[in-house]
Amino acid sequence: MIKPHGSDALNPLYLSDESARKALTEEAKSLPSILVNSAAAANAVMLAGGYFNPLTGYMNLADSLAVSEKMTTTDGLFFPVPVVNRVESSEGIEIGSRIALLDPNVEGNPAVAVMEVEGIDVANDDQINTMTEQVYGTLDANHPGVATFQAAGNVFLSGPIQVLNFSYFKTDFPDTFRTAVEIREEIASMGWEKVVAFQTRNPMHRAHEELCRMAMDSLGADGCVIHMLLGKLKAGDIPADVRDAAIRKMAELYFPPNSTLITGYGFDMLYAGPREAVLHALFRQNMGATHLIVGRDHAGVGDYYGAFDAQTIFDEVPEDAMDIEIFKADHTAYSKKLNKVVMMRDAPDHSKEDFVLLSGTKVREMLGKGEALPGEFARPEVAQILMDYYQALDAS
Repeated sequence: MIKPHGSDALNPLYLSDESARKALTEEAKSLPSILVNSAAAANAVMLAGGYFNPLTGYMNLADSLAVSEKMTTTDGLFFPVPVVNRVESSEGIEIGSRIALLDPNVEGNPAVAVMEVEGIDVANDDQINTMTEQVYGTLDANHPGVATFQAAGNVFLSGPIQVLNFSYFKTDFPDTFRTAVEIREEIASMGWEKVVAFQTRNPMHRAHEELCRMAMDSLGADGCVIHMLLGKLKAGDIPADVRDAAIRKMAELYFPPNSTLITGYGFDMLYAGPREAVLHALFRQNMGATHLIVGRDHAGVGDYYGAFDAQTIFDEVPEDAMDIEIFKADHTAYSKKLNKVVMMRDAPDHSKEDFVLLSGTKVREMLGKGEALPGEFARPEVAQILMDYYQALDAS
């Protein structure tokens, strides 16, 4: 199986020993505590599951600046985005102390992790702006990722963590949430060697379904891990439970048995386009995938990135930085001429009118009205799940 990033074996930061975890959970109640933001809590969950291997905790300001500028930490570790715990104030926290990190996303704000504070750095506004522009490619406050990043505090708390739980992800998505450790174990149990990963924050329509098949066929892959984001999204995106149901129905009815794994991970979407595509590749390597499908406008939002910037950024990644390979995909749609889903680049004799193309706005409008989507665009069983959601939304 493919090696994890940066080490021979995964180093998940979840404290798996039950007695030790119970003892630390109890101790956390007496430690100084701080309510972290949702992004920091999601970072803890990703560190817990081994997705951010080989990191042992949150980055300091120097590493965050270095990663933002050149995708490496100050000691040369390749990493595409800063993994940070930013707060408004460090009052009452001292270097060398141990603190409890309280989860903002779970009722009662229980401790999600215990952190050993190795650094307390205060970034100035110029440094925050520099990191924002380098990671997101823009300072436009209308960009949802930029707005979230800019709103976090300027104080960087850095140091190793021990994670006590997986926030709300295991309880809310017990059949779908998986750590990188668990996915590696599932891949091994299936006997898969060449494994394609498909990232999604949306339901999967016919084009996405066929894209997974195209990648598996082209690469001779043993299987595909459909890996959906389960964390926070921007307003208007379809909730994770609806996406989960739609994707599971599609896989159940239209993929051969034992050819896909339907899984999810606990992370808040960055909408960072090219940089986030590289992050997606890194943590897919950690979960055991040998290839990641990177399509048109991967991890993008609005018109902030070029259609294929998320592919060309991999030309800037040093050859020895990661072992995972990228399957570069074009926009995929149903061809009326060929009566099948194709990548547009493979149909140079087609005009736009030769494809079944629907905008997201049009799809939402049709589903809200109870109108069936074309069978060439969406499987009817998937469309029904989405229709039920949008009609309930309109009725409320």
